Amino acid sequence: MLEPAVEDAVRAWLADPAVAEVDKNEIRSLQLAGDDRELTDRFYRDLEFGTGGMRGVIGAGRNRMNLYTVGAAAQGLANYISKQGPEAVRSGVAVAYDSRRLSDVFARRTACVLAGNGIPAYLFEGLRPVPELSFAVRQLGCTAGVVITASHNPPEYNGFKAYWSDGGQVVRPHDQAIMEEVRRVGDFGAVRSMEPEAARAAGMLRMLGREMDEAFLEQVQASCLDPEACRRQGERLTIVFTGLHGTGSTLAPEALRRRGFRRVIEVPEQAAADGDFPTVKTPNPEDPAALAMGVALAQREGADLVIGTDPDADRMGVAVRRPGGRFEHLTGNRIGALLVYYICDQLARRGRLPANAVMLTTIVSGDLMKAIARSYGAEVVEVLTGFKWIAEKIGQYEREGSAGRPTKEYIFGCEESYGYLPVPFARDKDAITSTAMIVEAAAFAAEQGRTLGDLLDDLFRRYGYHEEGARSLTLPGKEGAEAIRALMDSLRHQPPTSFAGLAVRTIGDVKSGEIRDAGTRAVVARYDLPPSDVLLYTLEDGSKVIARPSGTEPKIKFYILVREDGRDLEAAKQRAARKISALSEEIGRRAERFCPAGSR
Repeated sequence: MLEPAVEDAVRAWLADPAVAEVDKNEIRSLQLAGDDRELTDRFYRDLEFGTGGMRGVIGAGRNRMNLYTVGAAAQGLANYISKQGPEAVRSGVAVAYDSRRLSDVFARRTACVLAGNGIPAYLFEGLRPVPELSFAVRQLGCTAGVVITASHNPPEYNGFKAYWSDGGQVVRPHDQAIMEEVRRVGDFGAVRSMEPEAARAAGMLRMLGREMDEAFLEQVQASCLDPEACRRQGERLTIVFTGLHGTGSTLAPEALRRRGFRRVIEVPEQAAADGDFPTVKTPNPEDPAALAMGVALAQREGADLVIGTDPDADRMGVAVRRPGGRFEHLTGNRIGALLVYYICDQLARRGRLPANAVMLTTIVSGDLMKAIARSYGAEVVEVLTGFKWIAEKIGQYEREGSAGRPTKEYIFGCEESYGYLPVPFARDKDAITSTAMIVEAAAFAAEQGRTLGDLLDDLFRRYGYHEEGARSLTLPGKEGAEAIRALMDSLRHQPPTSFAGLAVRTIGDVKSGEIRDAGTRAVVARYDLPPSDVLLYTLEDGSKVIARPSGTEPKIKFYILVREDGRDLEAAKQRAARKISALSEEIGRRAERFCPAGSR
């Protein structure tokens, strides 16, 4: 039986003249089927517009991605921009979209709502990567940007990501203010829109195409650190690339060719855009299975490495050939370590490593990349999870400095979830430039008769063998959200004293900003970070267990970070694997009390 609040929300949807009959009928069919569970999930809340936008399952209902919720999000953004003054309105908004279901429809809806509010919309003529949208916002001097994407989520999802004038996803104070404007929209009938033809005729809808692609690709090529090595190895290295049915195929192969790499082979079955992602369970390059077709092709072709990007091309995964022909799928932390090593080493060789160099990463990312950066004299600054915080720091250093002279010189940004930004002409994760840069690093290794795998082993021997594990529990719906809250409350207020026999040394609570001694509970340090629902346990041997509810998916994630002496790599790998397995099992046992059903 439906709760009264849900019944009221369903009744309002069916009575709303702004909702088309076809979308009302979708709800009526659920009523006829007596599917109260599905109705509750669709109407127990409005689809939340969070600090970076919104993401949800496609379908009819207030807690779904559809023309109405997208229109309301666009209207709220338009209302906020209008309050920033005439110049903000004139500067307009760039809009891009990926290959997901209805992405093009939602993008046009967004552009037409902006136009209907007197704000020029710059709409890409076809699907384009996230980093190009970020670049376009900066290139055009736009007030804001929007990408219609759900990143690497399953096919039933889509989303609305909002960006500000610096090209980064919106942060304080804009994020909270935009959220409030979206909430104030209220009825879908309050959304103002223009028809596409009328918007074009009025000059309020302007199309972006190859000219912007060229400007972006020129910047990608300008980031090349060793053109000669790329030229020499470009005829020898063989790279398999897959865009996983998304936007990566629009620019990444061309970026590699411009870098000098001639032997680039796309996985043909995954080159075409397709929001059903028919060849993968999920289009996420974090998952080795997503690159399986690429690896199979690489083995047939004798390729050196495999690269895959997610649907909006902000994440990049890599598999490298190892002895015997097998391919190793690298973690995001290890890709980040290779990239920061290559960048620091090349800059140092050329006398271009700034004295005030800074690498930006997140509190949940691995420690290997941090150790590498510090060894070259670069400062490491940790931020909250989410690349918008990296973008915010870059902007902060620019604002604190003078023109062309930031207080800290950004050299690299990375988060463990396969997001990297080698150079800051874009201000979000950039899988296009990262693809070009990791292949350039492979060329650097090939110059020495080595591979990326060999370079990684060298780093382990020098800085220690770093391994990470993760445990995610997916808990959809209202019950799942309550279970996640209860689990975090327990971990916060009745914290474990040990994990897998390893005593907890300190407990960091980013929500309160305090780092406490686990024994005395005294505050020993504080985070210089905005409050966030993250708990970080440091164990007696230096291992870390981090708990963080996802901000975009119905799940809670646990990160496990360990380090072992790397002089004997095989022994180190075995010790690390045993430790991660024990820690993961204990996390699972603790979580089961709060979410025994529906978790995975």
